[in-house]
Amino acid sequence: MEFTPALKTKYKAQIIPALQEKLGYKNIMQVPKLEKISINQGLGIAVTDKKVVDNAVNEMTTITGQKAVATFSKKAISNFKLRENMPIGVKVTLRGNQMYEFLERLVNIALPRVRDFRGINDKGFDGRGNYTLGITEQIIYPEIDIDKVPRISGMDITFVTTAKTDKEAFELLKELGLPFKV
Repeated sequence: MEFTPALKTKYKAQIIPALQEKLGYKNIMQVPKLEKISINQGLGIAVTDKKVVDNAVNEMTTITGQKAVATFSKKAISNFKLRENMPIGVKVTLRGNQMYEFLERLVNIALPRVRDFRGINDKGFDGRGNYTLGITEQIIYPEIDIDKVPRISGMDITFVTTAKTDKEAFELLKELGLPFKV
């Protein structure tokens, strides 16, 4: 028997019927769902220090539970001392059970650890039903040992949904437990 995250079970049992009623869908296949969560970290400082990318890959892998990969520059920019194909970031894309597991940990453990947290901004939607959330410190995750972190860096978390509009995506993410500002 395979493990199913609690949030995935809740989505199928409670969230789908709630959204169906709220948004007026007749078929459950119309209800928007979370497709993937994409997490990326831009590391401009990596131009001068090569170890930054390796540390970021290890941290991101620890946070998400899935191997992160380095991203490379596409073109050279002399003003930034940037050459083509230099490692300048880290990314990971989560789908399926790992996605629900990560979302559950983000909502229940990581976000409450943010200093002076009053909810997340509802202005991060892109017009096509996707939402991007910026986090300023990676140390809000309990998996990260603060004493071993050489540099505090932020990350962008993008929730890709099948929703057609921002309103549908907002309702879906709210039902999934993201604490939006009131």
